Amino acid sequence: MSETPQPADLIVFGGTGDLSMRKLLPALYHSDRDGRLAPETRVIAMSRGGLDDADFRGKVDAEVRSSVPVDDLDTWQRFLGRLHHVTVDIGGQDPTGWARLAGMLGGHEQRERVFYLASPPMTFGPFCREAHRAGLVTPASRVVLEKPLGRDLSSALRINDEVGAIFDERQIYRIDHYLGKETVQNLLVLRFANAFLEPIWNSLWIDHVQITVAETVGTPGRRGYYDHAGALRDMVQNHLLQLLCLVAMEPPSRNDRESIRDEKVKVLQSLRPITGGEVDRFTVRGQYTAGESGGVQVPGYLDEPDNTAPTEGSRRVETFAAIRAEVKNWRWAGVPFYLRTGKRMPYRHSEIVVQFKDVPHSIFPGNTPNRLVLRLQPSEGIQLNIMAKEPGAGEVALKPVPLSLSFAETFTGRVPEAYERLLMDVLTGNPTLFMRRDEVEAAWRWIDPILAEWESQGTPPEPYPAGSAGPATAHELVGRSGRVWHEEGLA
Repeated sequence: MSETPQPADLIVFGGTGDLSMRKLLPALYHSDRDGRLAPETRVIAMSRGGLDDADFRGKVDAEVRSSVPVDDLDTWQRFLGRLHHVTVDIGGQDPTGWARLAGMLGGHEQRERVFYLASPPMTFGPFCREAHRAGLVTPASRVVLEKPLGRDLSSALRINDEVGAIFDERQIYRIDHYLGKETVQNLLVLRFANAFLEPIWNSLWIDHVQITVAETVGTPGRRGYYDHAGALRDMVQNHLLQLLCLVAMEPPSRNDRESIRDEKVKVLQSLRPITGGEVDRFTVRGQYTAGESGGVQVPGYLDEPDNTAPTEGSRRVETFAAIRAEVKNWRWAGVPFYLRTGKRMPYRHSEIVVQFKDVPHSIFPGNTPNRLVLRLQPSEGIQLNIMAKEPGAGEVALKPVPLSLSFAETFTGRVPEAYERLLMDVLTGNPTLFMRRDEVEAAWRWIDPILAEWESQGTPPEPYPAGSAGPATAHELVGRSGRVWHEEGLA
């Protein structure tokens, strides 16, 4: 891949939506400021908004400028000059939007052309068909699909078939922004570039692994989406399983675009199925009720403001999910992987905790096992807890001491957001950090039986107060084997 930025046209369907305004446009501005966009590169937003270029630029100036550190007005104005807007209604009868877009793109077929679908998954197939009908899909075009890719395996297969009928697999980039986080990428470097760690990265030395993605926010104004998704579809099927794959994968033969993805698929195919009666034993689902979050009283899921009236489906959707998973291979035999995600949790954090076993024979009282913590947010970093002697005379007293790597403190300059890295990978044609079709489908094959059992039971999720650490049964899930969730171990 060339180091020189190549001219590109990035067409964002849903270009005036929340994802575009909060994540994509700020990421593109930072890339522009850092010199990673060619002068000719354009960002073309597509929506039903009826805006012209000046309207869209004004909207971005008003809504995005306040959320990014604009310290150079000339650069900001240059970025605004890249922005365009085309009004298009997918499935509508008015072809003028597609014709205008075709006119903008005509004569620039040699540029990198990326279609970014920041829209619901049911629009992916229709968009690709209409873009093809309008003659906009070139052999070198790429399409980016946001998660979640469907609601289950059958819908994911249908979407993959519809998009695959227009784009070759090599042109399809299924994005999971967690894979663009610095800590996630550093996990591979930590494992495969340091000789001391890989020999103990197995069931002989590791007791268990915890993967947590916790949010303090609820779902005000978003219950319409969440009623149809829930925590298992929204977070576990993509984010948490991707992190599990990177922890558990075998060393790839080389650091290239397919070798890493090959190893991740093998992990998903090695997950022990959880079906039937095992679902109640190895999974937990909950829904937050009214409680205190951040010192403020907040409503429960069913009573969040700016939502429509709750339905029967609302009462059965999970805002918390925890799973005890197992990877059935030689490296991980007998090592549980605990996955957990929830809304209205006590604090916001995403982390991977690798808990090592105790030393075979301890000669010191008070010895506790080592622990490796990889923090993805809010402050990215790596921490290894080791045992050390407390200073002083008399008997030896041990204390866990952290060896910490904070990216913000260690590396000077701003740490790029995940979308910056991933957008640049799309523009340069590097699919390593994106999900392949077989990877997405393997994840759904493991998730589907859990969803089916939950839905067949007809019982509501276990309630937990907002601001708590989740349902009581989630603590029993790890407690049955004498373990605790990471924050409990620190208390």
